[in-house]
Amino acid sequence: MTVIDADRRVRGPYTLASALLDIFVPEALERRPDLVAGHDIEIAVAAPHLKIPRSRLSLADALPQAERILIPGARRTLRIANGLAEFVRSCLDGEPRTVTVDNLEAADQTDAELVEVLRRRVPDLTVVPGESRPGGPVPADFDRYRDEGFHHAMAEAGLAALDGLRHDDDPERWMTLVHRTAGALEAIEREDEALALYELARRHTVDPRHRASVACSLATLLVRHHDPVRRDPEAAVAWINEAITITSLLREPRERAFHLGFDLNAKALVEVRRRRFGESARLVQEAIDLAERDLADVHPIHRLVLYANRAQLRAMSGEPDAALADYTRAIEADPGYPDYYLDRGDLLRRLGRTGQALADFENAMRLSPPWPEPHYNRAELRYEAGDLAGALEDLDYALELDPEFAPAYVNRAGLRAATGEYGLARSDVELGLGLDPGNPHLLCVLGQVEAAEGRPAEARAAFDAALKTEPALVEAWASRGALSFELGRYGEAVADLSRAVELKESPELLFNRAMALRAAGRTEQAMADLRRAAELAPGDEDVRAALSGE
Repeated sequence: MTVIDADRRVRGPYTLASALLDIFVPEALERRPDLVAGHDIEIAVAAPHLKIPRSRLSLADALPQAERILIPGARRTLRIANGLAEFVRSCLDGEPRTVTVDNLEAADQTDAELVEVLRRRVPDLTVVPGESRPGGPVPADFDRYRDEGFHHAMAEAGLAALDGLRHDDDPERWMTLVHRTAGALEAIEREDEALALYELARRHTVDPRHRASVACSLATLLVRHHDPVRRDPEAAVAWINEAITITSLLREPRERAFHLGFDLNAKALVEVRRRRFGESARLVQEAIDLAERDLADVHPIHRLVLYANRAQLRAMSGEPDAALADYTRAIEADPGYPDYYLDRGDLLRRLGRTGQALADFENAMRLSPPWPEPHYNRAELRYEAGDLAGALEDLDYALELDPEFAPAYVNRAGLRAATGEYGLARSDVELGLGLDPGNPHLLCVLGQVEAAEGRPAEARAAFDAALKTEPALVEAWASRGALSFELGRYGEAVADLSRAVELKESPELLFNRAMALRAAGRTEQAMADLRRAAELAPGDEDVRAALSGE
């Protein structure tokens, strides 16, 4: 029987994971080096003491601490956990194994998350709680916690360290620790504690850089608060203006370009939340101009983040070619960073460039431990290409990786409804609505299921609820129109289908409205719809057959 210790006070985050990897990695390196290579990121993150060959590297891996400014979000550890689970599952290869874990209740959040994923995805591994005993303090490995996005450990260790450190003992170290700890608290939705730290910093520092960085952090917190009710873009403007006022006065060109550019970029986010997109674009451009002039050979991540942000704004303002150029520039600056492939791929898909979009989604899969978003996006491409089995496979995998990834329930429910699997579609709707109550797309699918199962009143109620939440939802107008048609309420059907056509003209919607118009005795209008449908889809046999009686 294997016994390991999960106490976070031993190795901090991934104490349990590193002990598991101590068991599996040496054997895998000898027998299946390709398996280790395929999981090099998650192994290196969880067990940095194991010196394994690395093939998937990003720009940040070679940069000094001061330039590693892109901090992983809170969900990144779920990617790591899923990658580790798949590695362990492959190592076991169907052979059952029981692991007794001491101090499981004292595990770091990373290991607690990993145990949940192991129990859900690795049936051959049984994790049994073992003994519990008191331990010591959490290791203060602050650089690792920050770089890898270990926010719970950073918050715990940072607060403990600040409790024993006077601000005037080492002002630079104290301020760095305040910022890292407060940032971690924000990431795990403990914003009130982060605010208290920022206020503490304001009481104890007069250094211009530090006061500016605190003001910038306060502005960002006020527009990113996890509770939408607590967000305050107008108060954020006041704070970010204070930051910009200070950093504009810094004398050293590189220091000024970096700090002012950072603050301008933060203000751009504030302006997006205020729906002032033109001003946001101007601010990002100003930050880019500063970086290109004064930071040509330093802070490459700062520059590529600015290019990616400009790409998002350009995509929103209807400049797809310029947006693609910016995404490409960011990707070329760091080909090993997966997230921007996802963003570029999504834009390419919307532009109809499906082959390039597919390549970007699959690059995002290849360069990262498993995460649901690229599989969800590839499922849409497969569905549009008629590959329903492939789309379902991607959606199943996305939800295996993250059962709380609500958008995948929307698409899988719709796919199952379209293929007549109404019971499974209803189950997905219920799961999805449990995560996202009132989601109009899920309500629309619910209406389709209710209609297919012979409950027109319930179907109508679901479509009404969907349209109340999202009045421009074409599928809900079209589905409610189809329901009215089946019930013989042709006038209502024409009205709903007309609204759907206004929102998004398509051969299918025109054909359906033509059938409703014909049933309502409005033959001339019906024929006009059929002729327009034939223009849009000259090979459609149903349209051709309906026109043959003209």
